[in-house]
Amino acid sequence: MQDEATNGEWTPESAELEAALGDEEDGGAGTMSWEIGAEAAGARIDKFLADAIQDESVSRSQIQDWIRDGHVLVNGQRVKPNAKLQAGNSVQVQVPDAAPIEALPEDIPLNVVYEDADVIVIDKPRGFVVHPAPGHASGTVVNALLHHCRDLSGINGNMRPGIVHRIDKDTSGLLMAAKNDLAHASLARQLKDHSVTRRYTALVYGNVPHDRGTIDAPIGRDSGDRKLFTVTEKGAKRAVTHFTVLERFGDYTLVELQLETGRTHQIRVHMKYIGHTIVGDPFYGGRAGRTLGMAGQALHAGVLGFDHPRTGERLSFEAPLPEDMEHALYMLRTR
Repeated sequence: MQDEATNGEWTPESAELEAALGDEEDGGAGTMSWEIGAEAAGARIDKFLADAIQDESVSRSQIQDWIRDGHVLVNGQRVKPNAKLQAGNSVQVQVPDAAPIEALPEDIPLNVVYEDADVIVIDKPRGFVVHPAPGHASGTVVNALLHHCRDLSGINGNMRPGIVHRIDKDTSGLLMAAKNDLAHASLARQLKDHSVTRRYTALVYGNVPHDRGTIDAPIGRDSGDRKLFTVTEKGAKRAVTHFTVLERFGDYTLVELQLETGRTHQIRVHMKYIGHTIVGDPFYGGRAGRTLGMAGQALHAGVLGFDHPRTGERLSFEAPLPEDMEHALYMLRTR
């Protein structure tokens, strides 16, 4: 296991959408196209696109609206959402521009671990959404940062000012943000070059038998629930997670995890894949009632390190585990 975590670069939604397409033609930033093969013949056009577009912000109902509004063409012709595809069909989607939404400052307390004129590092509590999105227009880390800093980088636009990377709403721990474009460019480059140190601690169900290991399994959207992800070959991207066992408690194991790629819900999906889901995980846990008194999932981004974007000095930070996770470990150690 390497000393430094390697994490996939987080990009704005538009870039994530383009990256998910694979067969996109030269039709502009918001144009996507596919040639339908035999395996997709007979599928409804709305269902096909819902599976093909791996962006959690794009719902099937939204896709149906695109179809009705003429943003989706099959062989150059408008169709209905329930139209059935045939082998050889050409499908083209012109993604309409999203209605602009601007994040506004909100007086929300932040646990600031480090701050200077270029960067800010916070310890995000569990349940705190990082940036505004459909269903979370306010009350996010971005809203709090705008009130606290008033000078965030503008590279990611009005919805994600300063945000270089993100962690799940249900994950606690360290998050860095850029206060100007110079800092943003530097931190984004470090993420892309895998030089940012990010280590997670998780308490999982069961006795993990190996002291360390690597999970190399592709992740794509779950065909049964588009809000979730799963290990699959269909429409998937390569995903690699390294783990080291820190402590065993018989029916629970404390592990440290490092990401080689940065897929949505990657740690949670991979731990489920090997049969050791994270304690308290509301979506992938599957063991209601065995949360050891925790108020949420036991996944914490506890270590963060990067080179300062202006001075080049290596900065390293650690954040303590949430109190309920510490209490759960105390109970396991003393039972």
